[in-house]
Amino acid sequence: MDVMPKWAEVILVPLISLLLAAILSAIVILAIGENPWDALKLMVDGALGSTYGWGYTLYYATNFIFTGLAVAIAFHARMFNIGGEGQAVLGGLGVALVCLYIPFPHWSLALIAASVGAALFGAAWAFIPAILQAKRGSHIVITTIMFNFIAAALLNYLLVGALKPAGSMEPATGKFPESTNLPSFQDMFSFGEATLFRGAPANISFFVAVAACIALWALIWRTRLGYEIRAFGHSESAAKYAGISPTKIIVISMLISGGLAGMMAINNVQGEAERLVLNAVEGAGFIGIAVALMGRSHPLGVFLAAILFGFLYQGGAELALWTSIPRELIIVIQALVILFTGALDNMVRGPLERLFLLRRQPPKPDRKSTSAEGAN
Repeated sequence: MDVMPKWAEVILVPLISLLLAAILSAIVILAIGENPWDALKLMVDGALGSTYGWGYTLYYATNFIFTGLAVAIAFHARMFNIGGEGQAVLGGLGVALVCLYIPFPHWSLALIAASVGAALFGAAWAFIPAILQAKRGSHIVITTIMFNFIAAALLNYLLVGALKPAGSMEPATGKFPESTNLPSFQDMFSFGEATLFRGAPANISFFVAVAACIALWALIWRTRLGYEIRAFGHSESAAKYAGISPTKIIVISMLISGGLAGMMAINNVQGEAERLVLNAVEGAGFIGIAVALMGRSHPLGVFLAAILFGFLYQGGAELALWTSIPRELIIVIQALVILFTGALDNMVRGPLERLFLLRRQPPKPDRKSTSAEGAN
């Protein structure tokens, strides 16, 4: 029987962890001579106070949804896929090859094909560490970290060689054909003279990310495969006794995880840059780890945590622009959020569990009343 109700596990623990991180962040801002309340108002206004701010917040959140879901599905199978960065890099390569070398009459067909290409390349990059763990016992953390560096080196080699347009000095591919360009939020939500999300990079891939959340929820909690993944994650020995193949679960979970990480490229490569450049991932693969931890590996939690980190990214950019607070401070705030929601999770969980246990204990009987009843 669980000590805490599910709502407390999913909502209360992350919320308290977030409040503690915010308090420490405020102390750090005070220490550098700035007003924490003014900084918070500036972040909220810059990230949420206009459609432009929302456009950037949702753009970053889209990246984090994909990488957060990638980490979450691996967590359910008791694996720590720290290779989302490299898998997203290879996903970008898949998007670039599809968009550059296949002619498309309409962006909708290009989006479907690019999504498939990104997922296949990301899954292929996750397959090798998966099979190494399933067959050879190699630790998934070590192999996926190594594959991040290999992916970066491979992309660098291709962008200064085979994929670089003739005469260009920049390590990047050429612009994708116009028929592959995804509609931005400005294109989708501006009517007449009212122009919303002007200049913001958010695009239709945000709705693909939301669909991925729903699909992953259905997979994990409404299918036999999802049950097998969760059973394996809870107890490998019990899963093997029930006839579940560890090799199958490890490989399939990592393929799904790599595919989701790779699909991030439809947002930043096809949707925003409209070409493949170096460092396009910008650390989103690692932020996905924090998003999955804070979201408790549940698709809804991942979605909400991704919005939070999107807010931190965009709000941090506004802080760096309008105050003397350095951009690196946002990395400190993100680190504090990760620290409290991950490493110090038990510091919050322990007192809450004791509190809920106290509420469940029945009241002790009154000694006077029991002795009186015995005398009668």
